[in-house]
Amino acid sequence: MADSSSTPLLPKHPPVPSLDETLERYIGDFGWAQLFQAFLVSFAWVFDAQQIFISVFTDAEPSWHCTEPCASVSDFCQLPKGSWAWDRAADTSIVSEWNLSCAGYFVKSLPASSFFIGSLVGGVVLATLADSSLGRKNMLLLSCLLMSATGTFTIFSPNLWIYSGLRFVSGIGRATLVTCALVLSTELVGKRWRGQVGVIGFIFFTLGFLSLPVIAYLNRDSSWKYVYLWTSIPALLYCFLVLFFVLESPRWLMVRGRKEEAVATLKSIGTVNINSSFSDLMAFEEEEEEISTNLNLFSAIRILLEKRWAMQRLSAVMIVGFGLGMVYYGMPLALGNLPFNLYWNVTFNALSELPSSLIALFFIERLNRKSSVLALTMISGVCSIMCVVIGEEWRTVKIGLELVSYFSTCTAFDILLIYNIELFPTTVRNSAMAVLRQSAALGAVLCPVIVEMGRGSGYLSYGVFGVVTISCGLFVGCLPETKGGRLCDTMEEEEKKHRAAGSSA
Repeated sequence: MADSSSTPLLPKHPPVPSLDETLERYIGDFGWAQLFQAFLVSFAWVFDAQQIFISVFTDAEPSWHCTEPCASVSDFCQLPKGSWAWDRAADTSIVSEWNLSCAGYFVKSLPASSFFIGSLVGGVVLATLADSSLGRKNMLLLSCLLMSATGTFTIFSPNLWIYSGLRFVSGIGRATLVTCALVLSTELVGKRWRGQVGVIGFIFFTLGFLSLPVIAYLNRDSSWKYVYLWTSIPALLYCFLVLFFVLESPRWLMVRGRKEEAVATLKSIGTVNINSSFSDLMAFEEEEEEISTNLNLFSAIRILLEKRWAMQRLSAVMIVGFGLGMVYYGMPLALGNLPFNLYWNVTFNALSELPSSLIALFFIERLNRKSSVLALTMISGVCSIMCVVIGEEWRTVKIGLELVSYFSTCTAFDILLIYNIELFPTTVRNSAMAVLRQSAALGAVLCPVIVEMGRGSGYLSYGVFGVVTISCGLFVGCLPETKGGRLCDTMEEEEKKHRAAGSSA
């Protein structure tokens, strides 16, 4: 029998680096080309914020005055016609132009609810296209074009029903807008800068939110239609910038098997010489071709539902996103219920988003995702409930609590979006992000009705927001911590990391 000790040992080959590691090496450090792409792609958040909160002004309840003695009456719906009049022209709001003030909760909240219902439908119909056939760039272009074109057509609405229908279509367009922008911007840079680049979009969202009270104030004596024009036309022009200057994600191109295009993109944005990169990327040929062949429109959602760990993560993210979405979108809509100037109220709430974005920008690498989201949701919920509990003599304190609650919600939502990117691999990341945003939109669908029901009760709607936020925020405890981890490209790779974390726990 041959001596086993004399058997020559097979040479050990170094492990083939993952796609994430390979792209990381070729992308290099954060260069000017990547900075330009990050800012250009993230600018889409400006238009998303404008379309989300535009109804705060266009659908606002206008102020009125008595033309006959009526000092003891606070509801003009109880007054005879002709005994009162609007303070401004009737066409400054859809409520006064179409006589909606005395309509029911459902009718008055229909346009805003239609927008968020459209976001839900768009999430179902369009969510996986950015992961499968269209890619990040084309989906970003399609979403922005649909949202901005519909916003422009909204000025021709003759009645509430056409207006609500157009808001529904606009919601479909914006459903995947910032999802694609966030994923694309983070996939164009290395791991070191991924968190900071993701937060750039949040800052642009704040700027878009801040621009609304300025635009609305400048057009306060004009028709509500001008607000739509000043927000939709720039968005249409932005679509041309996306078409000609935005690059596709090299990570998505590799996963789809389009290696030549991925190499060309890397040469455009990389800060290192990658002339020999094509031979290295060929190591991923079989795996990527298999993925690109099997991935169809709804396969990303199906894959997420098949894996128990992925389903658990997705369910927890959806519940937390639902609670945060209700507060995040609901509080600005409820500002008209408060006894303060609407323009200043919206400005202060928009400004509260800026420090939350800056905190996420500068401290995202140091923050534990799990504990941060949990703590912030608790703070937000408690402050919202306190707005209802304390008396009316503490009006200034109530405004402060409302701002703290909204600030906490904004920060939690910003961190949750980055958290969600790190929880799922490349093949389903865009779809998982879309599911999170649609969960937030589902919470937002209920907001207009809650706001209208609380219109005569002032802060009552904030109590509902607080209870929902605390209840939903607790589910973040079901998620693993992802701080400092690497991004995976396939479900198999993510599952191996999940099992390794479970065995070491």
